[in-house]
Amino acid sequence: MKIKEKPILTALILAIFMLISFALQAKELPPNAQKVYTGIYLMNLYDLNVDEFSFYADFYIWFKWKGERDPTNIEFVNAVEKWGFTEEIFNEEPLLLPDGYHYNGMRVEGRFYHSFILDDFPLDQHNLDIRIESVDFPLDSLVYVPDTSTVFFRKDLLIPGWEISGADILTNENFYNTNFGEPGRSGAAFSNFTFHLNINRPFSYFGLKLMLPLIVVILASLGGLFVHPNYIDARISLPIGGLLSCVFLQQAYSDALPDVGEMVLMDRIYLLSYLLIALIMLRVIIVGNKIARNGKEEGQNLKRYDRRRAVWYFVAYLASIGVLILLT
Repeated sequence: MKIKEKPILTALILAIFMLISFALQAKELPPNAQKVYTGIYLMNLYDLNVDEFSFYADFYIWFKWKGERDPTNIEFVNAVEKWGFTEEIFNEEPLLLPDGYHYNGMRVEGRFYHSFILDDFPLDQHNLDIRIESVDFPLDSLVYVPDTSTVFFRKDLLIPGWEISGADILTNENFYNTNFGEPGRSGAAFSNFTFHLNINRPFSYFGLKLMLPLIVVILASLGGLFVHPNYIDARISLPIGGLLSCVFLQQAYSDALPDVGEMVLMDRIYLLSYLLIALIMLRVIIVGNKIARNGKEEGQNLKRYDRRRAVWYFVAYLASIGVLILLT
């Protein structure tokens, strides 16, 4: 697995978009809000568990600000198992930098929640996120501003079974429409700082581990149409075997996925495979009935039509898979 490099044009467009986004955010800042420049550097990401919708992350996070409000008392909004969190503060008291800014940070390790959307499995992509908010100060008092002057994750960071396609940080407003049971209090908005790590499954996992065995099964099933029509027992046994193999192959990858309650991309490809195998079996039955009515001499006439039909079936099958992939 390797970290992909974005094309120059794509990176330029993304940079322009981020600059415009930051400029618009700056214009919309509350007038009395203290700006806190916030950065993050991801050291490790492991135990990525799709079944439990979570992952472990080990990272540094830092803050630079001018003002009296200390922004280091933070809450990780999407944290789970908070009893297992570790936070090591850089300095007991914030450092005063030569440019007048206060500086502090911490190293954090813990488990975070992520809602994995698996509709496009096994070509799914995910933006793993780490979200923080101030515990003490709402949006009108303190705003986190992304510090984009550094890289966001370790250069040699690897996540087994996944490819890293990039990362970004942003801030937005998170409004709590509740008074949390406190009389006389209304809802409040907080500045939400979010780090995204963009990951996707390697295409080789889809092509070699999932599709290649299925293609072999489909070719074996289509082989039934290449057997002479007079041998109906041999012709029907191939698609029946292919049908059973498809069921076992689908069960193998389904066991590795959580119960999402809907069809993923691979399910749709298998549904297409079942339809093709059913079509092959129907063709074998129709040809067998013709031979039973008209005699075995009819089999010689039907042989070349079935072989041509098998080629067209396979081409249409591959084209349909291509359409499904393009629609993801």
